[in-house]
Amino acid sequence: MKLGVVSDTHDNLDYVEAAVSHFESEDVDVVVHCGDIVSPFSATPFDADFDFHAVRGNNDGEWKLREIVESFGTYHGDFATLTLDGDEIAVYHGTEAGLVDALVDSGTYDYVLRGHTHEQTVEYRGGTTHVNPGGLPIPGADESFHVAVVDLGTGNVSFETL
Repeated sequence: MKLGVVSDTHDNLDYVEAAVSHFESEDVDVVVHCGDIVSPFSATPFDADFDFHAVRGNNDGEWKLREIVESFGTYHGDFATLTLDGDEIAVYHGTEAGLVDALVDSGTYDYVLRGHTHEQTVEYRGGTTHVNPGGLPIPGADESFHVAVVDLGTGNVSFETL
């Protein structure tokens, strides 16, 4: 099973559409958005040929966002736990670094997916893989927009610059 991971798209439809296109070309089964979609209009392109899950980011202030996402996917609020292909996955936007570290170090999850920092990260600690796909380019973080694809069968994490 392939899992697409995206975060911090901040209403940039060009990046959203590029992410959806990449995930479709990679034949991902599930896409997780780690927060900061921001407005409902920029969530609708994720209504595609994969299951979609999203958590709330610190810039997701519009209440209609939940309704729009739930018309085609699942909106989990601040935190999600998913079981996919036998793997336990935690999804959190990542505003509190200490909580991210606690999730990774808990040993409860095979994967911890997060965003917020806009910095591409893959880290292996114990039996947990911590993934941040990055986000909209901002000063002091990544200069490009990235998404990640996780092959849950092999554990391989790949990043694509869009």
